[in-house]
Amino acid sequence: MFATLTGLGLSTAAGLNAYIPLLVVGVLANFTDRVKLPDGYAWLSNWGVLAVIAVLLLAEVVLDKIPAVDSINDMIQTAVRPASGGVVFSATSAAAELDNSTWLTENPWLSWVLGILVALAVHTLKATARPVVNVGTGGVGAPVMSTVEDAGSLGVSLVAIFIPLLVIVLLIGLALLAWWVIRKVRRRRRDRSPG
Repeated sequence: MFATLTGLGLSTAAGLNAYIPLLVVGVLANFTDRVKLPDGYAWLSNWGVLAVIAVLLLAEVVLDKIPAVDSINDMIQTAVRPASGGVVFSATSAAAELDNSTWLTENPWLSWVLGILVALAVHTLKATARPVVNVGTGGVGAPVMSTVEDAGSLGVSLVAIFIPLLVIVLLIGLALLAWWVIRKVRRRRRDRSPG
């Protein structure tokens, strides 16, 4: 159960920023006992791989704060964020296999699919809300939203690893936020349509 909650939290974080949860998992695997990567995922703690992820993170952090460029970045990240979600979810599920989690062992593909779907759902919400924020704030909101998303990705990653039960609360909060954003976007579209 904890592996699933950790996987859900990390893939949620990947939907906001693909590189932060990868970096958190890799660094913590090197410095702590909280993350134990099995052989098939040892590459995630390789310092060369982590350096590449850090460079990609730096580019993401900069590009995501520029209005209009952030939307182009979101289009590119439509493939990257779900893939990252699948990797971090399956890495935690694979680690659970070390703890004899039979359900995850019998269904290894499920962790990939769940990670991809969760990250894609969060990414879709982010990519849909961002243009609305940019237009509504004249572009001033882009760096603020991006910073909040990056901080959220880091926070959710750390919570998922250190306090996995809290992931349930975070996911409920995210679902409520998604519902509120979708309702607000629909209301705004309805108010603007002639008629």
